[in-house]
Amino acid sequence: MTATPEAPGGGAQVNPDANRRQVLYWRLLARLFDPADEQPSLEAASVAVVDDLGLPAALLDPSVSVDTVVQRFPGLADELDGLLTAGQPADDQPADDQPEPAGQAEVRRAALVSKLLLNVFATGGGSVSASQLARWQSDAGWFERALGCEPGELRRQAAAGGGLGGVLAGLEGDLVRRMHLREVLADPKLAAKLTPSMSLIEQLLRDKSNLSGVALANAKALIRRYVDEVAEVLRTQVEQTSVGTIDRSVPPKRVFRNLDLDRTIWKNLTNWSPEDQRLYVDKLYYRQTTRRTTPARLIVVVDQSGSMVDSMVNCTILASIFAGLPKVDVHLIAYDTRALDLTPWVHDPFEVLLRTKLGGGNDGPVAMAMARPKIVEPRNTVMVWISDFYEFNRSQPLFDGIEAVHRSGVKFIPVGSVNSSGSQIVNPWFRQRLKDLGTPVISGHIRKLVFELKNFLT
Repeated sequence: MTATPEAPGGGAQVNPDANRRQVLYWRLLARLFDPADEQPSLEAASVAVVDDLGLPAALLDPSVSVDTVVQRFPGLADELDGLLTAGQPADDQPADDQPEPAGQAEVRRAALVSKLLLNVFATGGGSVSASQLARWQSDAGWFERALGCEPGELRRQAAAGGGLGGVLAGLEGDLVRRMHLREVLADPKLAAKLTPSMSLIEQLLRDKSNLSGVALANAKALIRRYVDEVAEVLRTQVEQTSVGTIDRSVPPKRVFRNLDLDRTIWKNLTNWSPEDQRLYVDKLYYRQTTRRTTPARLIVVVDQSGSMVDSMVNCTILASIFAGLPKVDVHLIAYDTRALDLTPWVHDPFEVLLRTKLGGGNDGPVAMAMARPKIVEPRNTVMVWISDFYEFNRSQPLFDGIEAVHRSGVKFIPVGSVNSSGSQIVNPWFRQRLKDLGTPVISGHIRKLVFELKNFLT
């Protein structure tokens, strides 16, 4: 129980709003840690609090989706949007060394927060149906909206470096693994309930050789949908990344949009006439906007072993986007213990993913032997190598190949692998040697790779 200092009449002054908020959060913790062990007193007290607030009792039931609650009570949608982006609660902001009452608004906020956390993080155990997965994905979308993000945004960014997005992706991956995916895919009605996500795509790619007929067709449709969604996001990032070196050797185009008004005024100030109160312009100055664009070759080598799905999906899509740029010649190689040249399909990441086989060991020198003959003009070539760099007893040979490529003038960009939980995995032996070579492993958001590539290719 929370109490303020002694009241004038003696005794402690109870803060009822703070107590009601504590009831909701204690119930939340109890249900999260042991969903089967319901505490009757906490349940009854929570029902009383929610009823007193004029909120629906469905907020306390984790089997009722947030979508259902919002459909019945549309006004709650606005309250849920950005709910977790607000500042500190009122009772956590002391004034004059005295804690302020939480207030009824904070109790209401606690009830809504509890609903989101319970529905997203209390995933239980046992098998999962397509409907349960779809409901969880929808609830997770509301949780992301409460954090000020678009639904699915945090989970898509899980590969960028974990955090909360990695936690959500991990929960989603666990639900997918507990679902009888083959049976679901064989039923068009159940398959239609699935929302493509990285966790689901990982399972589909690993299991695609065991699918046929309707199940395989539904799997391909889900992969295509996800590829198209991610491609749209990455394409926007490529378009928004402004890099490239201004080519000063090319005279600026003398058009109005290139007119440098500030420089024109500055250069003509000597022509100012005090009598006429006019500035006479002898010469106009224009901005140079032409960027140096020479034909470039991009060689992308992707390790398809182990937990490489996130990197495989993102980088094959990214390769296809750069393949669509003018004067960029893109080559794509995937490898485990063997190397596969996927260049003929580089414009279609969907086809690339269908031709990959996840799992197996790593034999980087095999991939390097296929990649090096593709280097024609080293100074005009960039090689992106995506891997965890855990080699099958051949670390030194691969590093020797990388060093030779780098010293030949090729821009070598190593990218660490990322698993479905968003945690980056890179062999420490390689990480240190690549850093010493002057080619540190790129980690973090894929926007870093986009920037590096655009900086070289445009």
